[in-house]
Amino acid sequence: MNDEQSPNDEEHRDALEAAAVLDEDAVARVEVATQVAEAAEVAEDVAVAQGDFAEAERIDEEADEVISELVAEAAVEAEVAEEIVEAELQTPVGDVAAAPDDEVVVVPDAVPEPVPEPAETASGDPFRGAGDWYVVHTYAGYENKVKANLESRIHTMQMEDKIFRVHIPMEDVMEIKSGKKQVVQKKVFPGYLLVKMLYDNDSWYVVRNTPGVTGFVSAGTGSKPTPLSKREVEKILVVKKEEQKPQVRLGFEEGDVVRIISGPFADFNGTISEINPDQAKLKVLVNIFDRETPVELSFDQVAKV
Repeated sequence: MNDEQSPNDEEHRDALEAAAVLDEDAVARVEVATQVAEAAEVAEDVAVAQGDFAEAERIDEEADEVISELVAEAAVEAEVAEEIVEAELQTPVGDVAAAPDDEVVVVPDAVPEPVPEPAETASGDPFRGAGDWYVVHTYAGYENKVKANLESRIHTMQMEDKIFRVHIPMEDVMEIKSGKKQVVQKKVFPGYLLVKMLYDNDSWYVVRNTPGVTGFVSAGTGSKPTPLSKREVEKILVVKKEEQKPQVRLGFEEGDVVRIISGPFADFNGTISEINPDQAKLKVLVNIFDRETPVELSFDQVAKV
């Protein structure tokens, strides 16, 4: 019998844990609203006792506004938690519901080849066909799950003629851990995904009521979603060759205090004065006999304090 959990089992468990956290947050907001109401009632009584009825009215109005906002937010959190649980119950554990959020490719010291763009962006012109691109807000960490749920709803509700593409903007970031370079795909805008669609009440309903979606992004205070401009689409979706090289993300920064974990200076603390990402080395200023001495070390010889 295999006791190991698959990535999908872990995702299922994490989703249920996130739903539980949302429920707890909703309860906490209601408790805060109750505390605000009690505090406002005391303040109103003081104002009335002092004959300041205008102040009492102001306190009452402000308290009502804060309480209404807290209760509304609690209701949204409770609703999203319920939708997440419902979606998880409909997905058998172990089924592939979405791709992993971060795909890691370990490579040697040489600069890695760029990871190919996903088919949805490499397949053609983002302006091709009907519809506009809209930005949809989700809970961070659930973008892949929301994308899978939305694509399923588009198919089951026969909305392929109005909702055409769902995309999560990704970028390749090169991280250096334990002296090795890794190319990691990271989300460009955590908590958001892009949807190309013809906007009307039906398409809005399908997207907005997808479990995990918290709303569309609108310009200003208007309630109608605002499509991305051509310039914004080009900036986000059109891949330029010079942008394909992975960005370098280091585990350290100059000025960080680190502890040396191996070599002749093991257990000494020092401050990073220089970083050489190409050679995976750094210089650390170590206090030896009351004098700062630069020591060259590899990334795997130090750890953050």
